[in-house]
Amino acid sequence: MRQPSTGSRWTHHFVYRAERTRTTWKLRCGLPVLVIGALWLTSEWWTVAIARSLVCDPDPAPSDVILVENFDPDYLLFERATRLRQGALAARVIVPIRVDPGTQDPNSVDLGIVQVMARIAQTGTVEMVPVQEVEPIALNAARDVQRFCEQEHIRSVILVTPQFRSRRSALVYAATLGRAGITVRCEPVQGSRGVSAWTQSWHGIQEVALQWLKLQYYRVYVLPFR
Repeated sequence: MRQPSTGSRWTHHFVYRAERTRTTWKLRCGLPVLVIGALWLTSEWWTVAIARSLVCDPDPAPSDVILVENFDPDYLLFERATRLRQGALAARVIVPIRVDPGTQDPNSVDLGIVQVMARIAQTGTVEMVPVQEVEPIALNAARDVQRFCEQEHIRSVILVTPQFRSRRSALVYAATLGRAGITVRCEPVQGSRGVSAWTQSWHGIQEVALQWLKLQYYRVYVLPFR
């Protein structure tokens, strides 16, 4: 706060006296400690809230096909697809599979992994849907799946996808298949880390942080503008 000097009235045009309030070292050290303590005490709440924001709402119901989103090979997805098929929720299982650049031939490695996982999980016959690996990958893959569904007259899909990826996948498929009149139901599959245990390992923290950033990227940039 500035105050006029105590001299004659005209001197305040040239000089002034200033008062400054500065924080003490105790306050500067205490505030970070207070913030860190508050975060630590409430960690059970906000860590679960962050993880749950990445997970779609399960909506199992009879559908035309089960769509296994196996971009990162995961046996648990095929295991869940098997249970859904055995529960008569859908008779067909489709799996997007990347094609080699410049061709329409499925990548031999991806094809072999899908076949092995489906056989071990006893999923039964699995139909492959070729998808181009073009950025943004999830959106363009969903468009390829949409074309397949329209050609096959599929009107409803159960999306089987990894838990922390599921919210993003549900948004992407709702923006593609959903707008084409195809009902998309989400079935998140929990891996080795649940919504309350992801902070217990560095890999869990990396996974949640990456999926959170990708979710915001698709929400803010990809889906509104692409």
